[in-house]
Amino acid sequence: MKFSCEKAILQSAVTTAGRVVAAKSSIQALEGVLIEASASGLKLSGYNLETGIVTQVEARVEQPGAIVLSARLFGEILRRMPDDVVAVTTQPNCSVHIACGDTSFNIMGSSDADYPELPSVSDGQSLTVAQGDLRAMIGQVIFAVSDNESRPIHTGALFEAAGEELTMVAVDGFRLALRREKLAAPVGGTPFSFVVPGAALNEVEKICADSDEPVTVTQGSRHVTFQIGETWLVARRLEGEFLNYRQTIPQSNPISVEADAADLQRSIDRASLIINDKLKSPLRCKFGDGTLSIASKTAIGSAFDRCPISGNGKDLEIGFNNRFFMDAVKAAPAQRVRLELNTPTSPCLVLPVAGEKDNFLYMVLPVRLRAGE
Repeated sequence: MKFSCEKAILQSAVTTAGRVVAAKSSIQALEGVLIEASASGLKLSGYNLETGIVTQVEARVEQPGAIVLSARLFGEILRRMPDDVVAVTTQPNCSVHIACGDTSFNIMGSSDADYPELPSVSDGQSLTVAQGDLRAMIGQVIFAVSDNESRPIHTGALFEAAGEELTMVAVDGFRLALRREKLAAPVGGTPFSFVVPGAALNEVEKICADSDEPVTVTQGSRHVTFQIGETWLVARRLEGEFLNYRQTIPQSNPISVEADAADLQRSIDRASLIINDKLKSPLRCKFGDGTLSIASKTAIGSAFDRCPISGNGKDLEIGFNNRFFMDAVKAAPAQRVRLELNTPTSPCLVLPVAGEKDNFLYMVLPVRLRAGE
């Protein structure tokens, strides 16, 4: 195999494919990137048996072929090379010569025959959404994906496609995050849904650009693929029964107040300064008429702050985990949010204010307050 490619292009491709490469594996080939050169250019693949990334770039190919190179070593070599054209030549014994300007390396690769075949999804229902929209949706729900392996289905996010709308939902037993967005094209036939692992979604978010360029998502019987320009990500679907989230969202909430999202974040942040992993304490929130009082108390001391609100909270006093409350408010894609509440033991909903685009919902379960906290 013999090819040459601009350093920046090749380095970007190795970084993209290398995102899912296993740091350590009993299968040595999985610690590498598969490089395939053909008349159509270069194809680079990374795979960890759960998630795979394939990306294609233009290159001048003089001799087609394939080789597996250590993702870490090849990436470090490219990073240190001058900004010029990189020439790569392989020998039958899998030795590889890498040259760029006055710099050159000789390293050993491994045969492409040792590389596991990535799963493909050739049929199945698909949806198309703008890259910027998908990136925003993932970023605004991923915090609520569970890390509890006892319920594997909740270590991913639910995708629901129906008509012209895509809904993404994540739950972890303490909170719920929901985002809706319009699809680039309506899905035909019956609505469909699938669950994508959180780890794979983190990579999709990094690959997506903040643009209107399309992402095509296709579900197969066991896998799901995301086609983002010249890059494909394939991940194993999570199987099981996802929480019936619609039944968990309270529909009747007599208390409704509004707040500026940035003001509320600042108040939560101030009251959280004396809380840490060793000194845990709930935020004591009292919703009054036009004012939300937030207090906390630990062995370090106490903190208090007020946030202006619109509406009357009827002096409801409720406790929240400071990080969970902050995550929900911070993720909301709006300048002002509506908080719906009922009792000290009922969930709090974070919603758009009336008249705004109804495209998000966050639910945070309360923490029981004890006297003196």
